[in-house]
Amino acid sequence: MFPIRDHNPSGRTPYVTYALMIANVGIFLSYAMYLTDDTVIYDIYNSYALIPARIGAGGGFEGLITSQFLHAGWMHLAGNMLFLYIYGDNIEDEMGHVPYLVFYLVCGIAAGLTQVAFEPSSRVPMVGASGAIAGVMGGYLLLYPKAKVDILIIFVVFFRIFPIPAWIMLALWFGLQFLGGIGADPNQGGTAYWAHAGGFVAGLLLTVPFWLRRGGFAFWRRTEGHPPHPPASYDALESRIPRIKRR
Repeated sequence: MFPIRDHNPSGRTPYVTYALMIANVGIFLSYAMYLTDDTVIYDIYNSYALIPARIGAGGGFEGLITSQFLHAGWMHLAGNMLFLYIYGDNIEDEMGHVPYLVFYLVCGIAAGLTQVAFEPSSRVPMVGASGAIAGVMGGYLLLYPKAKVDILIIFVVFFRIFPIPAWIMLALWFGLQFLGGIGADPNQGGTAYWAHAGGFVAGLLLTVPFWLRRGGFAFWRRTEGHPPHPPASYDALESRIPRIKRR
């Protein structure tokens, strides 16, 4: 189950979101041919990834920024760019281009520092834009809790697309990150759950001033938790694969 699109059209071109996507894809392509070369990948991660133990020793702070533009594989990149594409344009539309860029990078830094706080001795390099994107998702939750998000559910050969309120998708995602962080081994590679959770909370908190400026609870009452403009509609919300009854 994962989101594929929302029903919240952007009022202006999200130049920063597109630029971030291009930067992430471009940087990944610059070293993608070396993904199977452990020596080269080690050198890249050692130079640009976020390593919690290094931060704890008083160095490697540049990794809080550079790690946000590295990815460990094609699916890692594709998943992050999909989430950024879905949620980023609306937050950029609400905040403005430059404030949104600052917001994005600060959320990424907060995500990295959260991972360091929970796993200070870990020497496992952390890479990916997901901490910053989690911040974007936190902001989206505060501003548009009832915006419709289409999720694709795949079960073997069965798949369907369902529209659900954004708060359900985002709350479920955050809960999974929190639970994953509790059970994670700091000395093993994998998902940086605490970075996701920290970025999400940072994004939600940093969006509060924008929400208050629009009226806070009055904004919610006025919009009923939906975007303040007509939602997008799509022709196909369900799979066209016919259902076959069991005999």
